[in-house]
Amino acid sequence: MLKRKIYQTLLEWKNTKKDECLLVKGARQVGKSYIIREFGYDNYESVIEINFYQHPEYKVIFDGDLTPTEIYKRISLQLTNVSFVEGKTLLFLDEIQHCPNARTAIKFLAMDKRCDVISSGSLLGLHYKEIVSIPVGYEKQIDMYSLDFEEFLWAYGYNDDTIENLKSYFVSKEKIPHPVHDKFNHLLKEYLVVGGMPDVVNTFFETNNFLTVYQKQLDILNQYEEDIKKYAKGSERQKIKDCYYSIPRQLAKEYTKFQYTTVAPRGNLRKYENSLDWLVDAGMIKLVYNVSTPQLPLKAYEKTNDFKIYTTDIGLTTALYGFETQTALISDVLKGPAKGGIYENLIFDILTKKGYTLHYVKKDNNSQEIEFLIEQNCAIIPIEVKSKKGETTSLNKFLKEWNPPYAYELTSTNIGQADIKITMPHYLTTFI
Repeated sequence: MLKRKIYQTLLEWKNTKKDECLLVKGARQVGKSYIIREFGYDNYESVIEINFYQHPEYKVIFDGDLTPTEIYKRISLQLTNVSFVEGKTLLFLDEIQHCPNARTAIKFLAMDKRCDVISSGSLLGLHYKEIVSIPVGYEKQIDMYSLDFEEFLWAYGYNDDTIENLKSYFVSKEKIPHPVHDKFNHLLKEYLVVGGMPDVVNTFFETNNFLTVYQKQLDILNQYEEDIKKYAKGSERQKIKDCYYSIPRQLAKEYTKFQYTTVAPRGNLRKYENSLDWLVDAGMIKLVYNVSTPQLPLKAYEKTNDFKIYTTDIGLTTALYGFETQTALISDVLKGPAKGGIYENLIFDILTKKGYTLHYVKKDNNSQEIEFLIEQNCAIIPIEVKSKKGETTSLNKFLKEWNPPYAYELTSTNIGQADIKITMPHYLTTFI
């Protein structure tokens, strides 16, 4: 059983909510159903689970009158062995995007308070037009991702004390002992290849076989393709696939800005904009925007037609390159721009799962680029990403021009600090 941070989030919601149901969003296969089910059986006397994808016939429960009493009556007629304990029951509405009326009913169930309600969905952004009324004010939404690097370490057997000891080097900026540094550099390379999809992580620890892991990742990518075939319309299907499978080429450029012509020779915004929106709504990618000015608030300075795209699971990113590339990453023999792009996606993976909204800055008239900017402590903090130790010309220029309180250079080398520039190994990113 994989330990997930979101379990604590669910527990906090249960203990502090008022008139509020919970919606857990995320891409397919990130473990939403499993963790909600586990949380339910741990914390309630009764769990009623309705999966609208597996049982489309249950959608009739939410036809017509949406008063809670009528809904509970219909549940008892449709589901066998249902036990309803007032105040101690969790109603779990899984794959709620397949039943828009259930999403509309959330408001009334939240106000009723006879049971707690958690819903989950993987493709909610694709179905929003079908919902009669969004339950604004009665639905708390949280995003769920695949395992982050710290959760991967838990799966490996590292406990909280060990992770806190590692964090102490991030806080003190003291050199990490070489055996420890080498060990965690290797663990990060494994995470780079395995990623955080629960089925993939379980396969890794059950088999210790990277080829089997890669085959499991291909299974997930094939499931994503099936979703595209099922939910996208007409010619849009191929364009969505073309955008997604262009990611290895996008990340292999010296400057990893998304380019429509990298998807196809005559690609343009008009042709592929809806395809990118579809992938974002499905939780398969996120966009990171360039900013005209690296100042608070970064949202105000976004250049909306100037962005990079990254997958939401680093293991799937490396799987898109193929097994030989994954092997080269583990062996640390991969060279060239593609390696830099892969490590960008790795840092994106770690920081996004920590809750950061990322931006970057790249001016049209020069080569200066800072891979990521974050808002922290009422300031803009630059983060430069290197797959190996290298020159930090862009970061040095940024420090002179914008004078941030501190900055990060992420490399494979040990930790160090020169004035406000903190150099540290990639694996310590989890503590930023």
